[in-house]
Formats: sequence, C-alpha cells, structure tokens
Amino acid sequence: MPHSQTSAPRDSLAGVRLARGASPWLLPTVATAALSLARSRRSRTAAAVAVPATTLAAGMLWFFRDPEREIAPGRVISPADGVVQSIMPWKDGRTRVAIFMSPLNVHVNRAPLAGTVTSVEHIPGGFVPAFNKESENNERVVWHFDTELGDIEMVQIAGAVARRIVPYIPQGTKVEQGERIGLIRFGSRVDIYLPEGVEVAVEVGQKTVAGVTRIDRD
Repeated sequence: MPHSQTSAPRDSLAGVRLARGASPWLLPTVATAALSLARSRRSRTAAAVAVPATTLAAGMLWFFRDPEREIAPGRVISPADGVVQSIMPWKDGRTRVAIFMSPLNVHVNRAPLAGTVTSVEHIPGGFVPAFNKESENNERVVWHFDTELGDIEMVQIAGAVARRIVPYIPQGTKVEQGERIGLIRFGSRVDIYLPEGVEVAVEVGQKTVAGVTRIDRD
C-alpha cells in the first residue's frame, strides 16, 4: 500500500523543509540577504545589494525544497523529478531510462525499489550539460540495489551547474521504496536500468515525480 516517507533529520530554515546538504549554499546566501535588508535603510550600498540577494535567497529556498511524498504503488518508481530524456535498450538486455532534472525540479533523489544498497561508487568526470551525449563522461555516483527484481543500477550524473552529488546513505544500508537516498545540487540527470524482461511504462518527454511516477509496467 502507498505510504508516507520520512527521512533522517534534514536541513531547515524558518520552518521550510529543505534537502540535507543544502546548508553550504543556503546559509551564506540567506545571511547576506538578511544583513543587507537590515542595513538597507541606512546604506545605499546595502539597499542595492538587498534586492538581488533576497531574490537569490528565495531561489535557493525553492531549489532546495524537499517536500513529503505519498509513495505510489508499483515495482519500480521514479528516483527523480524531471522529464524522461531517453529510453535505451542496453547490450546486456536491460533498459536505461534517463531522467533530466532542470534547476526548477526537486533535487532530492529516492530509492526506486526497496532493498539493500550493495554499492555506492563515486566516479570523477566532467561537467557538460546533462542533456548532451558527452554527459556520459560526467562526474557521477553509481548505485546498486539488491531488490526483489535482482540487481538494480541507478546513476546520479552531475551537469554543467551541478558540481556536487551528495549521497545520504552508505553501502550496506537497507532502504524502503521511495526513501531519500541523495541530492544533486541544481539538477542534472538520473539514469535507472530496468532488468531484462521488465517493460517500461513511461515515454520520452513525460514528466516524472520521484516516489510517485511508476517506471515499469506489469
């Protein structure tokens, strides 16, 4: 049955639910906005800084939001908010579903199935835009889950803006379907590889919601 997902303590600011790992970006931005606003009546320089600083802080709060989700039923659910960029058969019989995340999407990624994390591997690389073919060689984190469908591979790929991927959990952790597992700062791409024989339920261009959109078909 569908269930609500909670997670380990995350960053927060003024009651806004924020993604864990957002503080290094948020705190300096919000502090600058608050200070410039406080001094804006006495300083023209502070007043000039206040508007862009406040706009940037508001944008950061939006970028790093981490809403609760009612996890949908299904064997495989989307690990990311975004748009299906490609669906590609792989040589080993698996099917890769690539989901492009824009800077406006929620950046927190979720476990596509329940299981055990058998591997979390960081692979250094470049930072070209995630919609380019060359992004195959970008900085990335490769996840493997031992699930009821066997080994499931998921890859978080950094983009031109996203220069940091933040895994939340280590190898050996048991996860529930839809549990928060990591963050890609400022969007990018998430690939999931469906095992041979598992039919894809989404289409290229379709919007996905992490923990809600079903990826496979019965």
